[in-house]
Amino acid sequence: MSTPDTRPSAPDRRTLIADTAIDLVAAGGLRGLTHRAVDGAARLPAGSTSYYFRTRTALIGACYGRLAELDLEDLDGDTPPGPPDRESAAQALGALLHRWLTEGRARQLARFELSLEAARNPELEPELHRAGLRARARAAALLTALGGARPQESAELLVAWTDGLLYDRLAGSLARSRPVPDSAELTATVRRMLDAALAPRPGRGADGPSRIPS
Repeated sequence: MSTPDTRPSAPDRRTLIADTAIDLVAAGGLRGLTHRAVDGAARLPAGSTSYYFRTRTALIGACYGRLAELDLEDLDGDTPPGPPDRESAAQALGALLHRWLTEGRARQLARFELSLEAARNPELEPELHRAGLRARARAAALLTALGGARPQESAELLVAWTDGLLYDRLAGSLARSRPVPDSAELTATVRRMLDAALAPRPGRGADGPSRIPS
């Protein structure tokens, strides 16, 4: 009787490799990210990682896509059912930020470190750009549902503010000396972010430029 093949399928193996690579970067930085290290940490046969991702650039690009996928899964998990209102959105995003600053801390640190690599390697820019568009599209959809007049433009700001808050609390100069803010504090911060993102631009109404009296 033959033994069933329990090895992961190709898509699952790609996911396993990307997840393992992210964990390695979170634990030891980019210097520890090699094909051999991923094979060993994932308990895969030697050469498996290089089979699916021939170069280190391809491996890092896979990490970008996987990080975006995981972040959006977290967002979907924290989003209450039904049409959002500003308060429910603030509470959901506040809870999400708290998760990323606590149990999801390592993954967010890996995301920042991997993102910086694209500034040094132009070949990585398209993959990072694609991953970034996914987060901005989700932010734009939220702002549209909340009645934002310029959701695409405001989504850029909302994502930038979120990344800035995460970076400051995880790796900023005072990160080690300040306690992690609780969900209530983060929800209050998100309220301010949403208010700013949804506010009409000075000199404009909700539907466009205000008229100058003649």
